[in-house]
Amino acid sequence: MAANKVEICGINTATLRVLKNDEMTKLFIRAKNGDEEARQELISGNLKLVLSVIKSFSNRGEDINDLFQIGCIGLIKAVDNFDSSLELCFSTYAVPMIAGELRRFLRDNSSIRISRSLRDLAYKIMQLRNINGEFPPIDEMAKTLETDRENIILALESMQETVSLSEPIYNDGNDSIYLEDHLSDDKNYEEETTNKIALERALSRLNPRERKILQMRFYRSKTQMEIADELGISQAQVSRLEKGALEKIRKQM
Repeated sequence: MAANKVEICGINTATLRVLKNDEMTKLFIRAKNGDEEARQELISGNLKLVLSVIKSFSNRGEDINDLFQIGCIGLIKAVDNFDSSLELCFSTYAVPMIAGELRRFLRDNSSIRISRSLRDLAYKIMQLRNINGEFPPIDEMAKTLETDRENIILALESMQETVSLSEPIYNDGNDSIYLEDHLSDDKNYEEETTNKIALERALSRLNPRERKILQMRFYRSKTQMEIADELGISQAQVSRLEKGALEKIRKQM
């Protein structure tokens, strides 16, 4: 069976327990003080998170037991690096960590090798998406990135061979977590995940106008004058609101 298999790596998944929030809090305090038993309880009490994540990777032709073991590595890293003092649900932090470990495993064990130059080009292409996640025309991307049309197509195809960046892997009823760019293998994934979560929280605390201005400036690459015309305010007001929003984000992060 796939991810619904009752026994994985000798573990009966039907009997796995799920820790309550108050139990998690107490265990993290003990674990941070060097209590290995508490650390093991945190790992075993969150194995169902691994099961939920590997469902998104179970159609890759890999053995489900291997995926589970790799996912557990991500879970262990999450347990060891989680800052329990943050106002953050552990699963929100752990899920992208587990997914990142699985993604690296699948990439490193893939029979298809993508050149670094092509991966770099694919990464640049991702930056050209608009706020709705849509790409410009191929010819326009080729001109912007100063490369051939054929290279753009190859880079787009290389991304299709991996995993969709817009595929949700977790949803808590309000916000979704999406698979991150598989090309960021040279970055510290733990730090990147923490920074992303902090940025999302900071953005959520801005007022609607501030969020809209930042989206137009940094996602749609509009000038302050263009934003001013669209919002019906002066360029000076746009500048002031933009600086104020960025300052709020800096303080909160």
